[in-house]
Amino acid sequence: MEFGLSEEQNLLQRSVNGFLDNASSLEKVRALAEDGGDVWPGLSELGVPALLVPESAGGLGLSTLDAAIVAEALGAHTAPAPFVSSAVMLPVALRSAGGDHDSLFADLASGAVRAGCALADGYGTRAGSGITSNGDSLSGTALYVLDFDADVYLVADNQQALFLVDKDAANLSAQSLTTIDKTRSTGELTFSATPAQRLSDDPAVLQAVLDAGRIMLAADTLGAAQEMLDQAVEYAKQREQFNRPIGSFQAVKHMCAEMAAGLEPCRAMVWFAAHALDTLPDQATMTACHTKAHLSEVGKFIAKTSTEVHGGMGFTDLVGLHYWFKRIGFNRQLLGAPELLREEAARAQQLVA
Repeated sequence: MEFGLSEEQNLLQRSVNGFLDNASSLEKVRALAEDGGDVWPGLSELGVPALLVPESAGGLGLSTLDAAIVAEALGAHTAPAPFVSSAVMLPVALRSAGGDHDSLFADLASGAVRAGCALADGYGTRAGSGITSNGDSLSGTALYVLDFDADVYLVADNQQALFLVDKDAANLSAQSLTTIDKTRSTGELTFSATPAQRLSDDPAVLQAVLDAGRIMLAADTLGAAQEMLDQAVEYAKQREQFNRPIGSFQAVKHMCAEMAAGLEPCRAMVWFAAHALDTLPDQATMTACHTKAHLSEVGKFIAKTSTEVHGGMGFTDLVGLHYWFKRIGFNRQLLGAPELLREEAARAQQLVA
């Protein structure tokens, strides 16, 4: 039995990392974060948007694990790209809902159409927000819409139904929001009897979309945390104090070892969650929730500890650790914080009503 990536998956990993090493270097991330640009055109040339699009619709028809590999690379490079919504959550929604979506699939696969996701009503509504539907129209406000700079939005109402809304739809008001993570576009949508295409009324479809999105965010955090760990170890080897590298001090060794010990099992956890989504439906939701909750906690610890290893330099823009730090913090809240996810996992296991 194989407990690792296939030759094709290793090739995918090397290809994406090779592209991002240049396209999403720290200097370019700084510039893109300030200018609002992203690396999606280059990823589209690599075929990344087509990963989960069925082959019959012009896509690659690959697995959730393949997508998680890409998500990990994006997190390691803090790459600005609408990957979670455009390449994962909307394709999963279209596949799960059924019907003829070949035209939209083709546009997604080519990168010509970008998607945003407003799914908060599907798992917990904030005060001052909430989406209601009336036939094929929506009313209400969606906060913290993920991948906001989009052509089409996937929206959940308060009954866990899913809708598609065009960015130019009538009576749709859009306002960009500023968050701690400048590598992601986030915004607020206000609907007022806004025309929408009803995609599904089945809560199971929404759950499949949330599970996929949560696994991608966990993989993204895994990549960001691994990069922060690697930078801490490298810095500890080079930074000298009392005429010796700080990595030779026992306290610093323990900090780095604790980060490595906490992160190492997480990769297998992400891989299994992705595998379960495709092949073990009875375990998919439980595993996705536990995985994102656990990665959120481990990522938070590594972000904090890596910054401490760097000392005062860890807070400077010269080192740039704050890009990964903020990425991990923002991922923690997206699609459910750890407390909410553990409650969902408990319900999935029928431990609570």
